[in-house]
Amino acid sequence: MQDILDIIKNLQVISENNGAFRVVKDFERVIDSLDVYVFENWEHGELVEGPYVNRYDVGCKFMWPRNSAPDPKGAKRLVDYGCNVTYKKESILMPRKIKDPDDYRPGTRKGKIDAHPVWIVEITMPKKLMQDVAVGQDNKETARMAELMKYSQLDVTQDAAAQQAPAEEAPPNA
Repeated sequence: MQDILDIIKNLQVISENNGAFRVVKDFERVIDSLDVYVFENWEHGELVEGPYVNRYDVGCKFMWPRNSAPDPKGAKRLVDYGCNVTYKKESILMPRKIKDPDDYRPGTRKGKIDAHPVWIVEITMPKKLMQDVAVGQDNKETARMAELMKYSQLDVTQDAAAQQAPAEEAPPNA
């Protein structure tokens, strides 16, 4: 069973640690590059635990409300690229929104704790995949820049040729 305080502490550690933040960004970039977000509900996941960096892989746990589970086709796409994806039904403990006096915990001014059903999806991604996608992105950007440079050079040479052609074809004034 997850606790909302543990999730908040995990997010705080990530925000304070540049290395962990970079790993989470790389993790998300791979998921985005594999077009997993086109499948239903994948964009609504929230980081619960992680990243867990091991020698050969990186793992993170995400959660979704029980009534809006992520589409298994997205998980299949990750599995096709060597990731391990597991779904688990769990509950998360969250304080109740206070609307009347019965919502308070006895003797405190804090809300009662309720269990909300969620899906926990654990994704373990090979570091090799993260590196390959990073290299692929760099190569794509480099190729795109080279293509833009080629076209910009063509435009410059075409403009120069267009400016020279009328001067050569103009009849002499006599």
